[in-house]
Amino acid sequence: MKRSSVRRCSRASCTSAAIKTLTYIYSDSTAVLGPLSTYAEPHSYDLCPIHSERLTVPVGWNVIKEEVINNNTGPTEEDLMAIANAVREVANYDVSGKTMQPELGRRGHLRVLPSN
Repeated sequence: MKRSSVRRCSRASCTSAAIKTLTYIYSDSTAVLGPLSTYAEPHSYDLCPIHSERLTVPVGWNVIKEEVINNNTGPTEEDLMAIANAVREVANYDVSGKTMQPELGRRGHLRVLPSN
């Protein structure tokens, strides 16, 4: 029998894929509903979209719903080029601050340097 890597909703008889994780903080009477955790925890519950929307908690409890806003898509191409250029610049200096000779090629741990 092949095991599916998709985590399922923790609610009884629900076979939908989980998208959120519910955790209770009993000492604070708080329920926290956030993004699906990296791995399943024994004292948390994975919920599908329907059950995460229908969540109810005991009277007097607080609910914290953490939403992930993913506006940051990562560094731009310009940012990556600036980082690459900075790394190249640092790599071309030895500890004394003098510019090293540029490499003509590299194979494994061997380098080819131009002759003077």
